Amino acid sequence: MDKARKQEIITKYARKEGDTGSPEVQIALLTERINHLNGHLQSHKKDHHSRRGLLMMVGRRRGLLNYLESVDIERYREIVKSLGLRK
Repeated sequence: MDKARKQEIITKYARKEGDTGSPEVQIALLTERINHLNGHLQSHKKDHHSRRGLLMMVGRRRGLLNYLESVDIERYREIVKSLGLRK
């Protein structure tokens, strides 16, 4: 992910100016990295080191989603809907 794409995601999901640490921003950045790594693993099926990194990122995102759900259910529903995480 290049700097421009990362900054675009941060500005889209930030809750206020200069916000980079809110759960929404962290979840959006992790989702972007997860989607990119999924594409990589489609063509490189035996890359188990990257697969482990992917699973760690998915777990970290799950933890952030659980936290956000317990703190503010409306923010949780909004981020899940905007990122399309639930099928």
